[in-house]
Amino acid sequence: MLSLTDVDVKIQATPILRHLSLKVETGEVVSLIGRNGAGKTTTLRTIMGMTRPEHGAIHFGGNDISAMKGHHRPALGIGYMPEDRRLVPQLTVEENILLPAWVNNEIDQAQGLELVYELMPELEAMKERKALLLSGGQQKMAALGRALVAGSKLLLLDEPFEGVAPALSQRLSEVIGSLRGEAQSILIAQSELSHSGTLSDRDIVIERGAIV
Repeated sequence: MLSLTDVDVKIQATPILRHLSLKVETGEVVSLIGRNGAGKTTTLRTIMGMTRPEHGAIHFGGNDISAMKGHHRPALGIGYMPEDRRLVPQLTVEENILLPAWVNNEIDQAQGLELVYELMPELEAMKERKALLLSGGQQKMAALGRALVAGSKLLLLDEPFEGVAPALSQRLSEVIGSLRGEAQSILIAQSELSHSGTLSDRDIVIERGAIV
């Protein structure tokens, strides 16, 4: 489903990713484990086209997407949940969830909402609430719902359990775990192994921008 080959990324002339190579097979759940600053977020942002590699290639579904503009990549079926959620505060929960479908006609709004509310009925109960009124854990759930709307083939989840109360962390883990066994592939960036044992098919460790 996804492969990165010898990817180098620099940010303001500082090397962040160094010859990074990894693969995620169709239907596989992979955890990318590393401490803060190891390059996890840059890896996900590079897959999304938010950061351009200086060297190397990114293939998705067998096609080279290295030069594809970032705003075209969700149309391929890639959903991204950033660590800081990036919700629009003045929009409702449902409006935030539907953002990918608003900017991409190839995403089915009704089908996306049906899936999100089936997996997370608590989001449907708060669908009219403004995002700025949500707790940190609720914002994570809304961000996961938004990623699901676009991510029919691949989900990129950046620290989904970071800074979340234990009960909501467990709920997020249940939702992500329920997706296992589907055709959907999932790449989860985490700082520790606490959740990967029950969620992941494989754990990959990243240090100083390289897979170790």
